[in-house]
Amino acid sequence: MWPGVAAAQDAPEIVVTGRGLADTPGDRAFDIVTIGRDRILSSASGRVEDVLRDVAGLQQFRRSDSRSANPTSQGITLRGLGGNASSRALLLLDGVPQADPFGGWVAFPAYATDRLGRVRVTRGGGSGIAGPGALAGTIELDSAMPADLSPFAATIAGGSRGSLDARGSAALVRGGGFATLSGAYARGDGFIPVVAGDRGLADRAAPFEQASAAARAVVQLAAGTELQANVAAFTDRRDRGLDFTDNRSEGADASVRLVGRGPLDWSLLGYLQTRAFASRFASVGAGRASTTLTLDQYNVPATGIGGRAEIAPRFGAVSLRLGGDLRIVTGETQELYTYVAASPTRRRVAGGRNTTAGLFADASATAGDLLFTAGGRIDRWTIADGRLQEAALAGATLTDQRFADRQGWQPTGRAGVAWTPDPAVTLRLAGYRGWRLPTLNELYRPFRVGADATAADAALAPETLWGGEAGIELRPTNGVRLAATAFANDLRDAIANVTVASGPGTFSGVGFVSAAGVFRRRANLDHVRVRGGEVDASGQWGALAARLSYAYTDARVRDGGILDGLQPAQTPAHSASATLGWRQDRWQAAATMRHVAGQFEDDANQRRLSAATTLDLIATLPATRWLAFEARAENVTDTRVEAAIGGEGVVERATPRTLWLAVRLGG
Repeated sequence: MWPGVAAAQDAPEIVVTGRGLADTPGDRAFDIVTIGRDRILSSASGRVEDVLRDVAGLQQFRRSDSRSANPTSQGITLRGLGGNASSRALLLLDGVPQADPFGGWVAFPAYATDRLGRVRVTRGGGSGIAGPGALAGTIELDSAMPADLSPFAATIAGGSRGSLDARGSAALVRGGGFATLSGAYARGDGFIPVVAGDRGLADRAAPFEQASAAARAVVQLAAGTELQANVAAFTDRRDRGLDFTDNRSEGADASVRLVGRGPLDWSLLGYLQTRAFASRFASVGAGRASTTLTLDQYNVPATGIGGRAEIAPRFGAVSLRLGGDLRIVTGETQELYTYVAASPTRRRVAGGRNTTAGLFADASATAGDLLFTAGGRIDRWTIADGRLQEAALAGATLTDQRFADRQGWQPTGRAGVAWTPDPAVTLRLAGYRGWRLPTLNELYRPFRVGADATAADAALAPETLWGGEAGIELRPTNGVRLAATAFANDLRDAIANVTVASGPGTFSGVGFVSAAGVFRRRANLDHVRVRGGEVDASGQWGALAARLSYAYTDARVRDGGILDGLQPAQTPAHSASATLGWRQDRWQAAATMRHVAGQFEDDANQRRLSAATTLDLIATLPATRWLAFEARAENVTDTRVEAAIGGEGVVERATPRTLWLAVRLGG
């Protein structure tokens, strides 16, 4: 037995949890998928974004993971509400918003899976209590609880292409609280992103190096009151497989939450989020034989600060959640561009400040077999201090735009009913309205991907969504769950990267675009209408467990222009995930198969990414009570998973076959 285990077993019963307020009873009326700790820890890649793929219809903008994708492409969404790389789903860690304050993407290397105890995904928008930004849904990451923690645990894994993944954690658990300290490090030589048939002399492997650390303390201050303090930091270095395409991300977060449980449950939360990002971009010469540095986005500092306060009174069969929240994000991009003889001649600075402040209320009530729920929020939003400045390094000012401040109100909400005529059957019906404020990146920063260029739009309006769904949930036996949902969504003022013209030419906001490139501009589309359905199933039969998730989405632009009737970029019609696992004591084996249908790279539906089906495997063999060996295989069939197609037709792929051998110590 490890030192400290006996002492922990003899300690008084643990009365702190490290969690926020309890899930609302009204959640039964909505489409919710929960992923437990055992499944979180049995992903073949060991990465959070891979775990999230267990929920069909939840996707990043591109198919690549955080080892090879450009970080700015890693926004997340649900139900086919894509079109660009900003997140349309609200991601929370212990109640704190996680999207990048400047760009809305997600820094996935910041989250080590062994720190998490639960993932909870709510499909559909309008969740007032979660905060603004829950346009497509809400993804809640909850840190591990005391029962999940071991005094010491460590894993070191070696994999294909010189990959290394090491992580460790220590925990002290007592009746009056607990504390954890954890760290993770990963590196790899990477693979060549461009597929073999399209490569040139300039293409090479794309290495990565990432690290993160987190400390957490939860202390009982008084009977029913606990203090939760979190501090975390990460660093991330990646490369896109060409010279002059390296990027780096860094960040640090801190939060404090007070949670009271008793006759009146309550919670107070305050947080600080800091980010820094840098990336370089290159043009590729004829035949992909050479590269030339074209832009150095050398610093993107951003900060998010906010808080929330809420109470959860109960009156018999009626449960309430009442509160308010505030989030302020600031950031800017600092760039060098227009290179002549390998030296920059111009500098760009663009950024601003966005603020949302809201009040929310949510009520749930039961009457016999029926559950009714309704909630809403009102948000005051402000877009301020917007600016775009461009100057020659020699001193002449080229552009000095100061954009007018804007503000407005956004009412949102959701309502639902659940009928349970039998303990094994629940019928659901719900409707909702959600919204999202444009990110600072969408408003102010032009960008390039390969030969393609996209201009910003400081006049973008907030996105809003109306939606409805109907579903059924069956629990025929203990440990078995079957759920099916049909939904319809209407995304209004959808922000998309809209094709304007093909190169060659010089275009406002981006400059020159070559003949191999396309000029796009961010713009609000009238509507994106999505119809679809989801099926989820899970079951446990002794040592065997199975999970299945399938999503169908028919997403179409309704804009009255050249895009009318087309599919939004990066929106597959079908996606599915299935896992079959066996666990006996500390022995385990699991296989996960995933499928994604073909999808278009671009808004004009000219570049189509092929469908792909992958298979992942994992097996754990314990040697002693504190030592185990693990074998993992990602994409074991080495399926070509197309992630991008450039304007010149060059195809990039996501992770190829990757094999791992690991040693686990401790818990």
